[in-house]
Amino acid sequence: MSRNEASIKDLKQRIANLSGDELFAFIIETYKQLKEAMYDPQGMAAIYVGVYAVSWLNKNMEKWLGEKSAADSLSKSVVGNVTSEMGLKLLDVADVVRQYPVVMEYFQHAEDETFFEDLTKLEGGDAVSQSIREYLEKYGMRCSGEIDITRPRFSEQPTALVPMILSNIKNFEPGAHNAIFEQGLREARQKEQELLNRLEQLSGGKQKAKKTRKMISRLRNFTGYREYPKYLMIGRYWIIKQALLKEAARLVPKGVIRKKEDIYYLSFEELREVVRTNRLDYSIITKRKEEYAVYEKLTPPRVMTSEGEIISGEYDTGSIPKGALAGIPVSSGTIEGRARVILRMEDADLEEGDILVTAFTDPSWTPVFVSIKGLVTEVGGMMTHGAVIAREYGLPAVVGVENATRLIKDGQRIRVNGTEGYVEVL
Repeated sequence: MSRNEASIKDLKQRIANLSGDELFAFIIETYKQLKEAMYDPQGMAAIYVGVYAVSWLNKNMEKWLGEKSAADSLSKSVVGNVTSEMGLKLLDVADVVRQYPVVMEYFQHAEDETFFEDLTKLEGGDAVSQSIREYLEKYGMRCSGEIDITRPRFSEQPTALVPMILSNIKNFEPGAHNAIFEQGLREARQKEQELLNRLEQLSGGKQKAKKTRKMISRLRNFTGYREYPKYLMIGRYWIIKQALLKEAARLVPKGVIRKKEDIYYLSFEELREVVRTNRLDYSIITKRKEEYAVYEKLTPPRVMTSEGEIISGEYDTGSIPKGALAGIPVSSGTIEGRARVILRMEDADLEEGDILVTAFTDPSWTPVFVSIKGLVTEVGGMMTHGAVIAREYGLPAVVGVENATRLIKDGQRIRVNGTEGYVEVL
């Protein structure tokens, strides 16, 4: 991880003064290096050891002790998880903001374009500004749908963080970051001790306990790294995006494009040619914008093969309560609460005890997880980001619930069974 952090600093320095064809050639080379870093054998091994430890613990604790999904409790508050840290660090930002009522009032009508400029005019604005800038320095490259380089990052749209900061102030006491992490750590250690004590009572128990202790150590050491390669990728994308937007800014006064964001409708090689020639048939941009508006309204199938075949199926619901919505259990436990159906992270106005119901989550949603007590998504699996963070935060979670955001109404009381994998509307 430290090696990759150094490479990102190096990339920033090397790309800073490049432009034109030299920049495009450099980006191609950088992209090759990114792929090598993403699939570095050591890094992949670290991820697979974490995944294997989860699998081993779940299988053997159920076999030896009848304990289902034991790894979930053991995954709380692991070290080195850049995504879960992002959620907890926003609690620290909230602790700064909560000291200044005038800033909290300003947040109700803040604008992205003048966000920091307006902050500095307020009492406490400098302290809040410094806190948010430090947060953005580490996590500002993230946003919802972040693999799409055109999506606005937190650094470009700081107001996206505002609802979550205000929710944190409303739902938590000062110092909640450390309190939450320490509580998770205590619960994980207690679970470890409980399992080891029970194992030692069995035939051959000392040997079973020894193996289990070693596997828990591997789980806690490696499982957080699963979130790191995406963080590395998005960090590099952000640096590349800024460099390309700088090129776009040079094209606007020349009349080649009308605004910087027009380049989002060109392929990389098309943009390279436009920068080289300073020429573009603008009707290409207009046509693609119209097409994109149509594509946005389409609903993709849940499963589609590489040949274009659409596969449909249904869950076996024989083992769940009648009328319950079936899904995939990814974080154990059962919780009841108010369903908050939220499709855009910016709309996340949450009360403590709410259960988030949404189409999908990616790492940018993690700050929302701090305020919720359970998670339901339409898309996902055992090792998707939402599932990993739900286990680390100790949130019961069910994913892959078809049409959850339509079948569950905002405000309804629901029960989420993250052990068996279903949701009941109460």
